[in-house]
Amino acid sequence: MSDKPVILVTRKLPDAVEARLQRDYRPMLNPDDRLYSADEIIEMSAEADAILPCHTEKFDADVIARLPKNVRAIANFSVGHDHVDLEAAKAKGIIVTNTPDVLSDATAEIAILCMLGAARRAYEGERMIRAQKWKDWSPTFMLGAQTTGKRFGVIGMGRVGQVAAKRARGFDMEVHYYNRSRLSPELECGAIYHETVEDLLPHCDVLSIHCPATPQTTGLVNQERIAMLPDGAIVVNTGRGGVVDDEALIEALTSGKLFAAGLDVFNGEPDNIHPKYRELDNVFLLPHLGSATVETRVGMGFRALDNLDAVFAGREPVDRIA
Repeated sequence: MSDKPVILVTRKLPDAVEARLQRDYRPMLNPDDRLYSADEIIEMSAEADAILPCHTEKFDADVIARLPKNVRAIANFSVGHDHVDLEAAKAKGIIVTNTPDVLSDATAEIAILCMLGAARRAYEGERMIRAQKWKDWSPTFMLGAQTTGKRFGVIGMGRVGQVAAKRARGFDMEVHYYNRSRLSPELECGAIYHETVEDLLPHCDVLSIHCPATPQTTGLVNQERIAMLPDGAIVVNTGRGGVVDDEALIEALTSGKLFAAGLDVFNGEPDNIHPKYRELDNVFLLPHLGSATVETRVGMGFRALDNLDAVFAGREPVDRIA
């Protein structure tokens, strides 16, 4: 019997990541990429020294309490960690890590795609061609909103927010931001800091959301705050769905207060997304593709394994969050 640690891997991972797992550990893989229930995870954990999950698996206090004592670590294949009760994990002595940095570029790319897709009515145009409804050209046909030279507002100027701001500057956009603390001048790169979200919003032709989902940010973009945006603004969310009040956003998109929205994340994803989003022409929708490049997903897997390597070598994991 090998003395290599056993790792429960809850989803199908890129081939390069699974090859490294098989080289260095005894992985319990999921070749069919089936979404395990909490009960299944707990049962399979009976033989596991650690778990390598994604954000699709929920480790609330109850699940963590039911995990067997042999589970030493939860090495998330994600930068977000709202699916894990960190306090419960700490109380049980389970190390929790995530995978920051490696997905910043890919997620920022999706933010810009959502901005442009929403601003230039990409969904409507693409659907029109597929349905063979494009008849002719005219000066007033499919007019969108130009982003070049406009104001790009960021909520959450962390790694992804900073890269998104850098990309926006390529469109000569003026960057404004709110963050829990002001960045150094070197990181600001000329961006204009606002001490509160309320101060930021009137300066956003495009509002790009990059903050994590926490009790403090849940429903942050609500009816009251959307009303503070300029008329015709665009809302982009590649952070977490919970930051947005769906009813408030849909009302603003329907009334014309907002020109459009570009969304990669949702409350209740994937099965319980608000159905009204599917009915609106002025919403550009993506199925949580923020980190979905080959390079990024392999990088995330290797980062998670770097953290596990540290745990089983008795070192402090670089990305420890609990």
